[in-house]
Amino acid sequence: MATENANYPGEKIFKEAKDFLPINGTDYVELYVGNAKQSAHYYKTAFGFESVAYSGLETGNKESVSYVLQQDKIRLVLTSPLKKDGPINEHINNHGDGVKVIALWVEDATKAWEETTSRGAVSFMKPEKTEDEHGYVVRSGIHTYGETIHIFVERRNYKGVFMPGFKAWKTDFNPAPTGLKYIDHMVGNVGWGEMNKWCEFYAKVMGFAQLVSFDDKDISTEYTALMSKVMSNGTGRIKFPINEPAEGRKKSQIEEYIDFYNGAGVQHIAVATNNIIETVRDLRSRGVEFLYVPEVYYDNILERVGEIDEDLEPLKEMNILIDRDDEGYLLQIFTKPVLDRPTMFFEIIQRKGAQSFGKGNFKALFESIEHEQELRGTL
Repeated sequence: MATENANYPGEKIFKEAKDFLPINGTDYVELYVGNAKQSAHYYKTAFGFESVAYSGLETGNKESVSYVLQQDKIRLVLTSPLKKDGPINEHINNHGDGVKVIALWVEDATKAWEETTSRGAVSFMKPEKTEDEHGYVVRSGIHTYGETIHIFVERRNYKGVFMPGFKAWKTDFNPAPTGLKYIDHMVGNVGWGEMNKWCEFYAKVMGFAQLVSFDDKDISTEYTALMSKVMSNGTGRIKFPINEPAEGRKKSQIEEYIDFYNGAGVQHIAVATNNIIETVRDLRSRGVEFLYVPEVYYDNILERVGEIDEDLEPLKEMNILIDRDDEGYLLQIFTKPVLDRPTMFFEIIQRKGAQSFGKGNFKALFESIEHEQELRGTL
């Protein structure tokens, strides 16, 4: 399954995937934010990202400013507008800070655009070549759920720091990394009855396969429920779970998200680590807040998941969840929302062979989320 080299071409492991659109990995994730300079400081300080590249007034960009951050194979682009009005302002006004672009690294951005638009994708941008003294990049793009877009990035002929229009961003303040390696998966929340539509989109338009499906019997508590399906490309490098609300006694976390985000969007980014105990301990010391799971969760956990390599005490101390499937086990934990609106958050995950998504933890996790919703008055 996912390895430390998860963002590089690999063997096809999900045979059902058509894979007419070969994807090497996630190129970058771009968030539209109200203050890119301060957001960049947060992701550096709290999560251990490093300064990479910059675009703004100093590079001739009069419309917006972008800071590029990286940790191992995870690349974030934080973008803010420099003028009033315009599409970036409108996006922030409607959604708050949030993911606008999930950029996918491909060998041929023109072919990627042709393959997807010929199968029904709505074009966001036709193939466009930009160049500077370091070579050239070709990008194209399509619309997906909500106002989220996929940009296909072809960079095999580019040797610069990020892409044309950016310059190297050097800073004196460069905190140590926290052990985050690559993006394991990214989860989208969509509206009532829209999950199958978008799963069919990823199957038909992008050649993905459905890995797993969870219904409201799998993901429910006394009060709330949701449904989810996981779509993946053939190598497993790109995995997109899609969630929709299900009927429950009270408002589910998906409904809360859609209410505050004003529509469908990226709910969370799952990032992998090779040592979740060290990573979470480091993140906590830097101010990252995580969901709390009651101690009773650990009382019989080893009876449910079997033998694990780690000592249970530090997992319990850090509130890290454990689950097992036929291939192995995984360790996972979820941050509280990293924005003022209760929308986007991060998952930290360490896979020890498991290919699944922590089904055995859903009840404990969602009861913890409901506790947070109760504090917000939105349950």
